[in-house]
Formats: sequence, C-alpha cells, structure tokens
Amino acid sequence: MKTLRLAVDPANLESPAARQAIAQSAEILRRGGTVAFPTETVYGLGANALDSDAVAKIFAAKERPGWDPIIVHISDPALLARVATSIPTNAGALMDAFWPGPLTLLLPKHPGVPEAVTAGRERVGVRMPAHPVALALLRAAGVPVAAPSANRFGRTSATTAAHVAQDLDSRIDAILDGGPTTHGVESTVADVRDEICTIFRPGVITLEQMRSVLGSEVREISADAEQKEPDQGAVAPGLGMRHYAPRARLVLVDGEVPALQAVLAATARGLEEAGDTVGLMLPAGFRQGAEHAHTFDWGNWDDADELARRLFAGLRWLDSQGVTVIVCPVPSAQGIGVALRDRLRKAARRLQSPDP
Repeated sequence: MKTLRLAVDPANLESPAARQAIAQSAEILRRGGTVAFPTETVYGLGANALDSDAVAKIFAAKERPGWDPIIVHISDPALLARVATSIPTNAGALMDAFWPGPLTLLLPKHPGVPEAVTAGRERVGVRMPAHPVALALLRAAGVPVAAPSANRFGRTSATTAAHVAQDLDSRIDAILDGGPTTHGVESTVADVRDEICTIFRPGVITLEQMRSVLGSEVREISADAEQKEPDQGAVAPGLGMRHYAPRARLVLVDGEVPALQAVLAATARGLEEAGDTVGLMLPAGFRQGAEHAHTFDWGNWDDADELARRLFAGLRWLDSQGVTVIVCPVPSAQGIGVALRDRLRKAARRLQSPDP
C-alpha cells in the first residue's frame, strides 16, 4: 500500500491546497480507508466509526489487540445521536465547558457503533477535538471517525506526521500533515454518569478543572495503579499494562529538586559504566552525569505543559540515536503532571516476555 502524504497549513485552511488535501482525506474516510491526522493532543489514525470493515483496518495497521477500545471523534454535538443513546446531565456540563477539547467521555453506546470500537463494552468514548485540521476533516467527512493514536500498538505516540510515517508508512492510506501537535499527551478519558464522574486516563483536562464544573463528585483512578491486560475489553483506552513505550528500556527517577538532579546524574553514570548506551530526557539546567550520554533538551522543569508537549518527541528521538536505556526524571503530580506520570510509568513497565 502506498501511503499518501497530504500537507495542510492549520493557519490557512481556506487555501486551495488545504481544501484539496482535506477533501481528499475526507473522501478516503467515506470510502472506508484510513487517514492519520493531527489533533491538539497527538496524531490519530482515523476510519469511519460506523463501518466495521474500516475499523478493522485500524486494528490491522496498528497491530492493536481487540481488547483495547477506540475513541470516536465528532465535529458537532448533533453527531452524538449516531454514536450514543443518551447524554447524562454531567456529561452535557462537561461538553459545554471543554468541547471542542482534549476530553473523552464514556457514554452509552448506540447499536450502530461496531462492537470492535468499544471492545464489546456497552460504553463508547467520544470527543470533539479542538485542532482546526481535525475539525475541518471531520466536517468534510460527515461521519463519526474512530481514531486511536497513530502509532504501532504500545509504542510511543506520534506528535508529528514524521512520527506517524515511522510506524505506519505503507500500512495506511494517507497522512494528513498539519504540523506538530499542541499538547503532546492524549485526552483525558472519563466515565460520566449522573451520580459520579470517574477519570480512567488522566490527560490535558485535569481533575481540578473537572471538579470546577461538577463539584466534588469527580474521582480519579490512581495513575500508579497496576493494570493487567484484560481478558475482556478494557473499560477505557490507554489502560494496558505497558503503553506509550520507547524501544529502549526506560528508567524513571523520582524525587524533589535539587536531590532529583543528583540522583538523575548518578543513575545515568552508573548505567553507562555498566555498558549501556544512555539517553537522557534532560530538563534545562539539570546535570548530564554520563559522559557519553545522548541528551534530549526536554525544556523547563517548571513548565509541565512544555514537558508534555515534548515528551513523546524526546523518547522517539533518543530511540533514533540507538540508545539501550533512557533515563527520565518524573514530574510532580500537579495538573498535567499527573498525565505525564501516568504515561511514563506505563512506558517503563517491563512485560514478562519481550515485545515481538
């Protein structure tokens, strides 16, 4: 399969080139094909969410297991009627506050949504992305679009079109290149019912932000809780035991600054002395430690938004340098730092048997 590369400038969507690229991508989706496209979080791999054959192509391209559900993206609340059977009051309040935006809501599934989208579960994850290219594509396609992250299953999420091509070139129909994504980590996933709202995957929209809308009846599944690969469909996307992982082994260093800086340097130095080729996710001002380490400038340690935006790009870049181990400090559990800790700890978990 030849993968088309279609470029579009998010700041100039009315240009003839942008309109043509979006129209061509929308036509591919309507006829049952697959298109990778940018959202404000990460790139997604899209297909018509109401076409079971199209959805199957997502699983095949990503080598994604059937137990892992897929988020459905819409461009207008009117499309919810084709995806969900009802909208709890709390869900409506969150939509008003955060849509379009990086918040996925688990809602009662419409019978027209294929079982594969929800991994057989009765609730479907739905969100309305805020990225202008994503919204333009969804509007042009005119159908709900199922779209997990555009990478091989379990690997580091893609935040540029080049990342998508690294994993999925010749496996999908097209890549709609709208430049790098804004936030760099995936959407918050929450199960919303009238009694309570449960966050299953932390993301850009934080617990505190959701409580500002719904009050105290919002809880969060611990980012540190162990997750096992489920025998049945997972309740929400991104809950696998090992996810978001680079090819190199990932070693995490936790603690408070300035002690964290010393431990990071000592850990890197020890691994290098033991024979590893070391990569470092290095915040500005932190000491390198290992003499020959490959370092990625992760950004300002006090700017969690910048760390999130550069996280997956950094892990991918260090992988490209041929490192055998990546050492990474762990941000504090404040705001989007909760999502960063979740992604890093899932990426660092080792399976009992190696990945194929």
